[in-house]
Amino acid sequence: MRIAKDDIPVRVAAPGATARQQRDFGSAEGYGQIGGEYFSLAAGTDLAPLLQGLENDACHCPHWGYLITGQITVTYGDGSEESVKGGDLFYWPPGHSIRVGEDAEIVLFSPQHEHTDVMDHINAKLAG
Repeated sequence: MRIAKDDIPVRVAAPGATARQQRDFGSAEGYGQIGGEYFSLAAGTDLAPLLQGLENDACHCPHWGYLITGQITVTYGDGSEESVKGGDLFYWPPGHSIRVGEDAEIVLFSPQHEHTDVMDHINAKLAG
């Protein structure tokens, strides 16, 4: 799920301040601690080969985030794709992979245990 800033409903509009809130933006139920993460990703990066060997060859961790700049295509387990661009909020449920279309700066909030497992797997693949 992605949503552009201007499509997020305004909940508070006060002089000098606007607060937007998208309700029901994914559930963290059943997960422990959440980690805050900042990623810099170069255009052409494709995580699919690095996720091979994980369940369904995909990231099994949900993510909530904000794409500061760039463009990322997320592919879900059912084969559907979604393009996220700079300025978008997003929720990626478990069972996804990404490829980077334009250099990207991204902030993620992820269950740290599950995402640490995924990052450990990627590091092992990179180490050979």
